[in-house]
Amino acid sequence: MRILVLGGTAFLSAEIARQAVAAGHAVTCLARGTSASAPDGVTWVRADRAGGAAAFAGLGGPWDEVVEVSRDPVQARVALDVLGKGARHWTFVSSCSVYADHSVPGAAEDAGVLEPLPEGEAGTPETYGEAKSAIEGMTLESAGEKAHIVRAGLIGGPGDTSDRYGYWPARFALNADPVLVPDTPELATQIIDVRDLAAWILRASGQGLAGTLNALGNVVPFKDYIAGSRRLAGATGAPVLVPEAWLVEHGVQHWAGPDSLPLWLPPGHEGFQARSNNAALARGMVLRPWQDTLRDTLSDERRKGLGRDRKAGLSPDTERRLVALFRAGAA
Repeated sequence: MRILVLGGTAFLSAEIARQAVAAGHAVTCLARGTSASAPDGVTWVRADRAGGAAAFAGLGGPWDEVVEVSRDPVQARVALDVLGKGARHWTFVSSCSVYADHSVPGAAEDAGVLEPLPEGEAGTPETYGEAKSAIEGMTLESAGEKAHIVRAGLIGGPGDTSDRYGYWPARFALNADPVLVPDTPELATQIIDVRDLAAWILRASGQGLAGTLNALGNVVPFKDYIAGSRRLAGATGAPVLVPEAWLVEHGVQHWAGPDSLPLWLPPGHEGFQARSNNAALARGMVLRPWQDTLRDTLSDERRKGLGRDRKAGLSPDTERRLVALFRAGAA
């Protein structure tokens, strides 16, 4: 196939491009390349999509497959207008953040979604879900029966730059200091390995699969994920299990960002990492064991440096301070 990846230099889009090249496809990546280079073996067209239709000048075509990962509805609209009619198949990587309600475990693709951003309005980090919802709508409108909407959940595995899934195995491997852990053993975690997601996207493209599907990993209880992280890291000391209310009271953030405990979610998000992936599994999505993803994630964390500054998680000083406070209060 002749595949155009709108992106191709970062995490998922780069993995799609790598796998496509390895499978013998002719791959073109259109990207600015400000933070990374495109994988070996692709044709790399350097362009800034902020420039509108001019970014696609001289790109060529037609394309058997176009893969769009944008979170900006304005840029996505231009790409559909310029390339949509000439593409045999169109994949848009959306997000489960489009769903309006995250409280119901097991919810499927028919759950309600957020109102899309108005036409012409650019997305922001605060309107991520609404922006993806808008792009879903315009993709279905423009590409119709050749559109595959991939609603991805949290993506993990080697190359992840969000620092979320890798935080816990890396933290247990860093040193023997006490590790602060939320006391939420039955909390659901649901990660899809970037390699599995990329393979699914390419497989679905070759089959001409259309429609909207959740591309998610299987649900793993938080206690099992933590136990697996400790086992891989060779940790021997027991974690310091802390009630959720205490963490909130002392300013620990949920999910991601500075002073956070990654994957820990607030009330009302019981379904955020527990959505149904049955439809995609029935259509050929294949998932590796979550333990393999965790193992490879820890290897990647070691390569990047266990003690580096992170985008998500507690700093060492903050963690030591909180452990001391909690133990003093419990004494």
